[in-house]
Amino acid sequence: MKTDKNKILLQVEGMSCTNCAAGIKKHLESKGLAEVNVNFSTGEASCNFSNEHTEKQVENIIKKLGYSVLSVTKERGLSKVEKYFYFTLLFTPPLLFSHMFFSAESFLQNPILQFCLCLPVYFIGILYFGKSAWSSLKSGIPNMDVLIFIGSSAAFFYSIYGCLIEYGTPELHKYLFFETTATIITLVLLGNVLEHKSVKKTTTAISDLSAIQKVIAKKEIEGKIIELSYEEIKADDILIINSGDKIPTDGVIISGSSYIDESMITGESIPLNKNMGDEVIGGTIVIEGSLKIKATKVGDDTLLSQIIELVKNAQNNKPNIQKLGDQVSAVFVPVVLIISIATFFIGHYLFHVEMQDAFLRAIAVLVISCPCAMGLATPTAVMVGIGRAAKNGILIKGGDTLEKLASIKNIVFDKTGTLTNGKFIVSEFKVKEGEKREIQNIIYNIEQHSSHPIAKSLCTAFKTGNSSLELSNIKEKKGISISAEINNNKYTIGSSKIYSSAEQHDLFVLKNNILIATLNIGDELKKNTATIISSLHKSNYTTTLLSGDKKEKCDNLAAELGITTTYSEQLPQDKIAKIETLVKTNETAMVGDGINDAPALAKATIGISLGNATQIAIQSADVILLKNEDLSQLPKTLQIGKHTLLTIKQNIFWAFSYNLIAIPIAIMGLLNPMSAALFMAFSDIIVIGNSIRLRYKKIF
Repeated sequence: MKTDKNKILLQVEGMSCTNCAAGIKKHLESKGLAEVNVNFSTGEASCNFSNEHTEKQVENIIKKLGYSVLSVTKERGLSKVEKYFYFTLLFTPPLLFSHMFFSAESFLQNPILQFCLCLPVYFIGILYFGKSAWSSLKSGIPNMDVLIFIGSSAAFFYSIYGCLIEYGTPELHKYLFFETTATIITLVLLGNVLEHKSVKKTTTAISDLSAIQKVIAKKEIEGKIIELSYEEIKADDILIINSGDKIPTDGVIISGSSYIDESMITGESIPLNKNMGDEVIGGTIVIEGSLKIKATKVGDDTLLSQIIELVKNAQNNKPNIQKLGDQVSAVFVPVVLIISIATFFIGHYLFHVEMQDAFLRAIAVLVISCPCAMGLATPTAVMVGIGRAAKNGILIKGGDTLEKLASIKNIVFDKTGTLTNGKFIVSEFKVKEGEKREIQNIIYNIEQHSSHPIAKSLCTAFKTGNSSLELSNIKEKKGISISAEINNNKYTIGSSKIYSSAEQHDLFVLKNNILIATLNIGDELKKNTATIISSLHKSNYTTTLLSGDKKEKCDNLAAELGITTTYSEQLPQDKIAKIETLVKTNETAMVGDGINDAPALAKATIGISLGNATQIAIQSADVILLKNEDLSQLPKTLQIGKHTLLTIKQNIFWAFSYNLIAIPIAIMGLLNPMSAALFMAFSDIIVIGNSIRLRYKKIF
């Protein structure tokens, strides 16, 4: 589908790894398309629209590579790779057990039976790995599926060759490696299933952001109120919004006043009082009051729509970190093929090795270099890493996230709801004149008559030991003050708008227009926050505060926590610009929970959100910390990432070291294909065992 006049966005099915995405990107660019982005995780491909290429032509280019272009992105039931895995699981165990536990005389060793059991599995291998391998070769970037398909095919056709030349002889069992073919395909499918599940657990952030816009608006026409959808709202429409409603679009207030929670958009922790003439933002929530607004911006021009576009661009531009095994496979595949062919010709024609022996040596090279261990190296470690994280209440989306966590140097924090819990407290109370307890009781009695969130916090703070007072002439000026008369004295509680002072305070208490007390309102820190930030500093992480809240509040919080760099009063576009700058310097993690954080979460190397965050923040993030009361899971997340990457590197080192040692042995004829298969199985056990070790390893 075309997202706008300059861009085409397509949903692509069939990508099995990041190399697939890289291959499509390279091929589209070779056809002259500009600003091509292919995202393996979301399955999306985008490019700039040009006169030379229509959308249909771009679809055909992708289809010719062997991938499908979908019109509907919703996935129902089991995925294709899950269906393939469960199907192969029906046939593989009998083949594997017959090879491991039964003698050559057993009926399970019958070559025709083994062929019949292996054939359906190999057919699945052709459909999944073979198709992917062919697509990657056409795109010019071979992926791991090329290696998997070559290895399984070599064992399969070698077994058929043995059946043809040795059927009925005692030597036949030396040629049967059908179980090798089936085991390779089934085990690697298992790895793909595990990674597929971790990547596809959530929908894209774009759809959830768009869902916020899908509200029913109330429009006033000639005194009558009608309901209409978000798409039907037009500029200059008069809309009615009541308490608890979402504001459907950007506009200006023409009647009424209200407290509006804009924290999800702006990061401002305290609900703002809005009056006639003030601008309001679509997607924000009316806490108390009723409004009439005139729609000023609709559709793609609203702030929320612009945030959607920011998230979309951030996701498209986020680099795909390729698996180390995929990166070297482009060299490994042709090298192994060349070595195998050279083994046959050099052995037979130069060293006069018998043709059959030379052929067996060439096959042994292919079997011994079967990339099963390489195929399992990353997904098994990822499976254990994600599982260990889940046990600690940490949800991680995909294997790439674990790898990128290990590279993080900068950690950027949002303030409201992330470092603080969003509950307002009296951080400072100073009495200028009178008794402290008496003034607290006066504040409690007066603020009971206000529905403002800060008024409720003051009532909670001063509730203990209060007594009822007789109030008269109670007046509230929304966003400014509340006043009442007690024993013929007028008491007023309000912001700096009621009292001019050189001192900066959130609230002033006046008795007959004379200052008697001041209050500062703070957003309560989550427990252990200072300790956690300190531990991050000791681990050589650089911390930054990036918030939409006021400068004074951000500076005070940063000083309390020891955070040296602070950016305050930041809009969503400001946040994403700061993250872009930091990412250019070092790998950066962004920790946030609001709609205004979503673009920055998507743009950062790693986006980290909390379980009670806004849905869009959760969808934009790569990691979700389910423990909301503090950030104690953050250091654990970083440690799991580091140790998972270390395990992956150990696995891949073993997988390639095994090949470097075993291939020369096979070339010299000291390793027949059956022994090669056993060594290959041993290599798999080493890799899986090392991954399982991560589950019990002490890392925090």
